[in-house]
Formats: sequence, C-alpha cells, structure tokens
Amino acid sequence: MAASPRRTSAAATHEKGKQMEITAANPQHKRRQPASYLNKIKPLAMVLAAVIAMAFAPNAAAANLIDEPRTLVPMGNTVGISLKADGVMVVSVPDTCSDGKSPSPAKAAGMKPGDIITRIGASRVTSGDELKRALAAVDGTSVAVLVSRDGAAVQLNLTPHAQENGNHTLGVMVRDGINGIGTVTYVDPASGEYGALGHSVSDNETGLILPLRTGEITKTSVTSVTKGQPGTPGQLRGIDNTGADIIGSITENSEHGIFGVMAQPEAARDALPAADDSELHTGDAVILSNVSGSEVREYKIEISRVYSGAESDSRSMLVTVKDPELIAQTGGIVQGMSGSPIIQDGKLVGAVTHVLIGNPEKGYGVSISKMLDMADDQKLNLAA
Repeated sequence: MAASPRRTSAAATHEKGKQMEITAANPQHKRRQPASYLNKIKPLAMVLAAVIAMAFAPNAAAANLIDEPRTLVPMGNTVGISLKADGVMVVSVPDTCSDGKSPSPAKAAGMKPGDIITRIGASRVTSGDELKRALAAVDGTSVAVLVSRDGAAVQLNLTPHAQENGNHTLGVMVRDGINGIGTVTYVDPASGEYGALGHSVSDNETGLILPLRTGEITKTSVTSVTKGQPGTPGQLRGIDNTGADIIGSITENSEHGIFGVMAQPEAARDALPAADDSELHTGDAVILSNVSGSEVREYKIEISRVYSGAESDSRSMLVTVKDPELIAQTGGIVQGMSGSPIIQDGKLVGAVTHVLIGNPEKGYGVSISKMLDMADDQKLNLAA
C-alpha cells in the first residue's frame, strides 16, 4: 500500500485520575535535518503510525564504551510520561488572532511553527505560565521577542495585540509540554538508567522533537484496548498518575527514544546481553508488552526484514506479529506499544516503534545498538 507517511501526535493530554488515550508519534520524529538527510527518508512510502512507548539505554560510563556486551533488563511495562519543554514551542501561526479578525502580530513579524519562544522583552520564558506573565507586563508598544530557530537565536520585533479583556496576545498557538503513556524498553541494573519509546516525543502539529526542560515517568496501568484495524491504528488507554507515583526522571528526548534514571527499578526478569547490529537477523523473536493492567507478557513475532544502509536511518527492522492471543486482543501492534523490547536468540535486539496503518500485524523497530549509541552520545554531551 503506497502512501505518504502519516503524522500523528506524540502523546495525548489527559486529566488526573481519568482515562487517558495514548496517541501515536510521528514516524519522522526528528529534528529538522539538511536536505541531503531528508532525501534519504523520503522514500518511506508506507503509511505509518508510531506507537508511543518509552525507551532509554545507557549502561556503562561514557568513557567505557562497548568493549564488552552490555547486559540490560528487558522491561515491557507501561509508564506515564510527562515532558515540559525548554521554552514554549510555536505550533501554529494563524493569519488572525483568536477574535478572527485582528491580524496576528507574530505572523507579521515572521514567527514560524517550530520556533521556541525563550524571551519577551526582559522576561525569560520557559513555560506557558511565564509566557502569560511576560505578556501581562507589556505596555502596548513594540517588544523584542527572542526565539530559537534551528538552534540559532532569532530576534523578532512586534507589538502584541490588545484584546477586549485587556490581555495581550502574540496571535500564535503554543505548547509547553506533552503528557502520555508508553513502554519502557530496558533498565541497566547497575545504574538504574533506562531507555524507552524507541523514538522521540514530538509535537503533533509540527513533527518536531519537543525540546526537553524537565520530565518524569510515573506508574500507570492499562485499562482498555482499542483494536487496530487496517487503515485505523488501535491504541491502549491507561490511568493518568501525573505528579503521583513518580518512578524516574527524563533527561533526554531524542530520535531513538527518551532516556533517564529510574529511582527503584523493579526488574522482574534476568538481564540479557544487548545484541550488536551484526547479530540481528530475520526469523523468530518475541516482544514483551503490557496490554492489560500492569501485567507484562511475552508474545511471538517474526523479524521479517533487517534494513541496512540509507534505509536503516529511520528503521532497523520490519516485524510481524505471530501470536494469536495478541492479535485477538489488540489486532497486532497498537499505539502505546512503542518501546516494547524485542528479544531474539536470548539477546535484547531492539524495540517496537511504529505500526503500519494498512496492516496492524506489521510494524517497524529500532535496534538496541542505535538506542545505546544515542544514550551514550547524550551522556557525552552532558559531560562536555
């Protein structure tokens, strides 16, 4: 089935104590890349829906890289995810303000979706609340608005629009955080460092990775499943425990997963060696997933294809669900299963990341090697 990749949201917002719908992440959840890179991923002509999940994976100290195979505990449990952005992301710049007639000052000044608002006048902006306070301080004259665009600081000068209630607005739609649930891929039993999701948490409007200021994972449980059907991805639903039962931090949000440290990891399984990419092959495998309550179970799959070269930039493997029980319960891979660990030949080889919308029994996965490399890179960046 040939179609262009489908963009969906990284995580659903939800209310505390209420059922929360898990939505999918963008199959192209990556920072803006040069054209040469984008040309590599354009040939993906499958309709995808990412399956939100959580995955992090450093293990040895950054200076102690991969001399010996790492041993990690495969997890498969769902967790609540809460990310706060480093600044306020602009997700839409309409032509007019909310009154539907006044021209948008941000539009006129050249603000773009994906810009991160970091300062208004003398006021630093790191959250939606700080944006409101900064706008409350303007006096109706032109003000300098500092945004981060593609990693560079850009100053825009504009006059916020005065609304009838006396408040001022920039005339944009913004987001300062995302909440959802997803699946933990592994935990390092020595350090408590974990990896989850296998892809980034990104803004559903722009497809850009949400720049992380702070984040946390919490205990949760799956309350219901909407089965996947050809053309309509299924999804898990769970209880939102945002702000309660915090079990770990989120220190990085990257294209191959989110990473952090779990305070008291509950390892229900023995640690397994992490496979090298060269060990990945087609054939039988299993995944660990939590599709009911808090129970993690093993389900049969097949690694149907292993990608290499340019094709492997955005995916490492094609997986097919072979377990009749999982197919009967979920239809195959559903949104919320991203990060489900993949085990083959007694080794942790990767994580589920996407479901093919046209066939929910098939999806993509990322190799554990890519996740670990990303985690090591982030640790080196933090240490620099």
